[in-house]
Amino acid sequence: MQTKLPDIGDECVIYQRKGFCPYGLTCRFGASHLNADGTNKKADGFVEGSVVSDVKNGMTKDLQRNLRKRTFDFHDGGQQNKRGGKDRKKGRDVLVAAVEAKKSIVESVIEADAVAEDEDVAVADADIEDESMATGDIRDEEHIRLLPAERKRLNFAGKLYLSPLTTVGNLPYRRICKRLGADITCGEMALANNLLTGQQSEWALMVRHSSEDLFGVQVCGSRPDVMGRLAELLKAEVSVDFVDINCGCPIDLVCNSGSGCALMGRSQRIEGVVKNMISVLDVPLTVKIRTGIHDGKNIAHELIPKLRDWGVSQVSLHGRSREQRYTKLADWKYIAECAEVAAAAADGNPMPLFGNGDVMNYQDYYEHLENTKVAGMLIARGALIKPWIFTEIKERRDWDISAPERFDIFKEFTNFGLEHWGSDTRGVETTRRFLLEWMSFTHRYVPVGLLEQPPQRINERPPHYVGRSDLETLLSSSHCNDWIKLSEMLLGPVVEGFQFLPKHKANAWK
Repeated sequence: MQTKLPDIGDECVIYQRKGFCPYGLTCRFGASHLNADGTNKKADGFVEGSVVSDVKNGMTKDLQRNLRKRTFDFHDGGQQNKRGGKDRKKGRDVLVAAVEAKKSIVESVIEADAVAEDEDVAVADADIEDESMATGDIRDEEHIRLLPAERKRLNFAGKLYLSPLTTVGNLPYRRICKRLGADITCGEMALANNLLTGQQSEWALMVRHSSEDLFGVQVCGSRPDVMGRLAELLKAEVSVDFVDINCGCPIDLVCNSGSGCALMGRSQRIEGVVKNMISVLDVPLTVKIRTGIHDGKNIAHELIPKLRDWGVSQVSLHGRSREQRYTKLADWKYIAECAEVAAAAADGNPMPLFGNGDVMNYQDYYEHLENTKVAGMLIARGALIKPWIFTEIKERRDWDISAPERFDIFKEFTNFGLEHWGSDTRGVETTRRFLLEWMSFTHRYVPVGLLEQPPQRINERPPHYVGRSDLETLLSSSHCNDWIKLSEMLLGPVVEGFQFLPKHKANAWK
């Protein structure tokens, strides 16, 4: 007890929620569950193993070991892109032998589904690296692809979609948005290669809270064979309602690898990625794109019909090019044209298109919804600056939220963060870092009651102002030291010499 760091507060959110805090002496809120001798208390009525986790999609040690040792059992991934050579011949011979051993099963499958000889060849060409993959009983699903009618349906009609947001779009933040009215949530962008090699930091982006009833994951990659294997991994290990391919990320590190927005300029490559993933997944596949790569050279209208023909269930279009990043206003006129293209399906089954860019209030939302053929909108920076935008849209009103109410939202995020990342020193500082990242956006909000001409627009940079209370003035500060001061009100003092610089600085505010 003498070496224990001082407590930040008297109430441990984990102990209150679960009846037991696994962090024991290291908990920075230990006063609520530690005895005088330092032993950890359990709440009355607590039963070991009775607490069910609210979080899904975590990576187990066995899965991480299999991925790192490359022993994960890939059945379907990468079949559209055969590598040839000895591996291809080996895979064909092994699978044909296995099929012969279970000939009666295969024949019944072929008879039931009218599978022709070409299907057998496609199965024989599978990319198999280990003979053990083809041993044992053969399951029907290893040879039968889901028909489009058998795949789960995507129904985003009338739903509010919180856009995937790098760094800030973490699980505690998404829980805040769900409570405030968001219907659809999606994890942060994850890199395909990092997921396939079992990187813990990348798998942390896959987690899903029980409150996220319509949830997807966003992945990024440029190789069809790798993305096919990733689809197989997601299908086997992750609970999602849809999978989104990021073809809109403008970051150089991503684009230089051929992924993100760079993929929009490589039609054959993106076709391979989409078809490989659709051939494996049993959930809808969506794609997020931008207007194009270069400013003034829009290509999204050419790509959208192809994506629809390849089987994509929904496309999200950010109304800026890669070169623009976040400068200038989003081109909603072009988004409207692309929505017309997506709706013009020859088979009478149009593909829904969601617009994205500069939605900051309910007026923006309904204006775009009524004047274009978009099926809905992704809300990104508008939700970072004021997460209660979902409430405003559903209730069609400008919410003049008070400073204490805004601070309570930060307090709620802090509790969610401690519950998710832990109540020890490491968990506290992780929560603080993500809280500060979020505050680098929230300070841009101008209270409705102070606006001369509401509503606030996302491209309007607010001047310095004095709020209606000291807390409101502090919440509006653009100085990092003031954000740190706010975090200390929730998570205790920072260590000496602590400094913070926001990771994300939107170009629209430069």
